[in-house]
Amino acid sequence: MYLFKRIMLVVALLAVAGLIGYALYYFFTKTGQIGEPTIPPSTSTLPGGQLPTSGTKPPSATGTTQGPGGELLPVSGIIQPSSPSYYKPAATTQIISETANHASLSVGGDFRYYNANDGKFYRVTPSGEIKPLSDQLFYSAEKVTWAKGKNQAVIEYPDNSKIVYNFDTNKQVTLPKHWEDFSFSSDGNQIAAKSLGLDPSNRWLVTINSDGTGTKLIEPMGDNSDKVIVNWSPNQQVAAFSQTGAPQGGERREVLFVGLNGENFKSAIVDGSGFMPQWSTTGKKLLYSVYSSRSDFKPELWIVDSQGDSIGNNRKLLQLNTWADKCTFGNDDTAYCAVPKNLPTGAGMSRSIAQYNYDDLYKIDLKTGLKTPISLDSDYNIKSISYDANHNKVIFTDLNKTGVFESQL
Repeated sequence: MYLFKRIMLVVALLAVAGLIGYALYYFFTKTGQIGEPTIPPSTSTLPGGQLPTSGTKPPSATGTTQGPGGELLPVSGIIQPSSPSYYKPAATTQIISETANHASLSVGGDFRYYNANDGKFYRVTPSGEIKPLSDQLFYSAEKVTWAKGKNQAVIEYPDNSKIVYNFDTNKQVTLPKHWEDFSFSSDGNQIAAKSLGLDPSNRWLVTINSDGTGTKLIEPMGDNSDKVIVNWSPNQQVAAFSQTGAPQGGERREVLFVGLNGENFKSAIVDGSGFMPQWSTTGKKLLYSVYSSRSDFKPELWIVDSQGDSIGNNRKLLQLNTWADKCTFGNDDTAYCAVPKNLPTGAGMSRSIAQYNYDDLYKIDLKTGLKTPISLDSDYNIKSISYDANHNKVIFTDLNKTGVFESQL
């Protein structure tokens, strides 16, 4: 009898526990009660119908991810809009309706471009007025490298001839045909380039004054000229990057910073191929894109310190699949990037397969890695993009549309 009573007591306690559990479940999951809002199911869809791309954490996620070398890399997610104001698209205006190639924003705020239809270069003033930079005709200009600090450019033609043209003085200088990959110093007074002789022993990184004087041999390249990227830093200390560092194993690369006077700068490690760099406004940081098997061979953005003893520090994966040349800096801590909505696997190795892909636009906080979507009023495939700090707007060209557009932020 005593055993029977103990069994019944246990059964009763289990029954009571079950009833309490059910009551709690019913209370916390029942929806539609008076005074209690119905909670919608969660979704990973971002504003505008965008879905997180491969390798992107859910919105508002922050933390770390494991890098190819086993290290923990800081990452941050996408900021969800907190008010309906986000859904009002940024005002986008077509400021130029004609053909606009080789576009660039000058330090003074003029937007410069080349019209292939009439062979002339033009500028758009901050007030919106379009003026020719010169009456000189430049038919069939194939490639143009602008100086940011001056109205001058290196202009290349299909017959491999190259000139430096100063639009303020209407003077030009002819450059050797075997020079390639030009980059102006930040003040516009000098140009860095690759001098590619037939013999590998005669292949050099060189500099020259923009008036054609003072040619200087900087570093021999030998058989590694294809591993050198000419890109003059804003502080004018670094003239190029060289992917000829010590082997790192796997898909990792050591990128060397090449100075003008044989400086022994620190190097940076990148996790992938297709290294494409872009300096921040002062050169303190470097935004770059690479692709690897980890990213399904899609380009992905990284940020790293890039000046003095800090070179290579604070490396951060930004969790966006795009190329560095689809970004522009607002300042050292802010970038604006056009990100393809749906990049196919292998786009990093063959960019042409993504040429008809529309873009989303993001503002990136480079300190935290957080991304804020910027809604545009139409679909764009952004080809080149610049940021106008004086008027807080982005100016861009479209791969499939004629003209130039601006969006007030």
